[in-house]
Amino acid sequence: MFRAMIAAVLIAPTAQVVAAEDIQTATVAGGCFWCVESDFEKINGVIGAVSGYTGGTTANPTYETIKGSGHYEAVQITYDADVVSYDQLLHLFFRSVDPTDAGGQFCDRGESYRTAIFVSNAAQNASAEAAKAAAQRDLEQRIVTPILQAARFYEAEAVHQDYYKGSSIVLTRRGPKRQSEAYAFYRDACGRDQRVSELWGDAAPFVH
Repeated sequence: MFRAMIAAVLIAPTAQVVAAEDIQTATVAGGCFWCVESDFEKINGVIGAVSGYTGGTTANPTYETIKGSGHYEAVQITYDADVVSYDQLLHLFFRSVDPTDAGGQFCDRGESYRTAIFVSNAAQNASAEAAKAAAQRDLEQRIVTPILQAARFYEAEAVHQDYYKGSSIVLTRRGPKRQSEAYAFYRDACGRDQRVSELWGDAAPFVH
């Protein structure tokens, strides 16, 4: 039953939510924020996802200064809770990352690329603990993703927003490419989908 519910929320929306009434936010860190943003913007009921930095002590972090700041690359997801629940989002989140890796995600190593869930109240904390326990049971491996108290969220630079569908030309190891093509190359080369598929199999929601 729950798997059917998850499948239903993965239907890509054809239009933005109309007359949404119960607007809420969820903040997660899952490695490269480009990838997390790309994944969660596919979910029906998600109004938008913003890449940013949170969890550290340095004020006004940037992409260039995040190293050593304690901040995570994170994504703040705005969603209509009448369409998709916080529990459903967390279920999808755990199965879109490697929650057994404490040193980063996939090819991206270091503290800013670790996984985390940032909670802002007791209800979110209870949901996060339940989702973590369920993921650990399903995976049968130790989950190291921490559940942390939400802190100030700093929106990342404009170039990092919706990077996965950008049209600007950027230089890659394979020469100049449209930004969306560079993103696809990066995601494949980093091994994100390959590792998630290896861990989660058919339960991996965003693996193509």
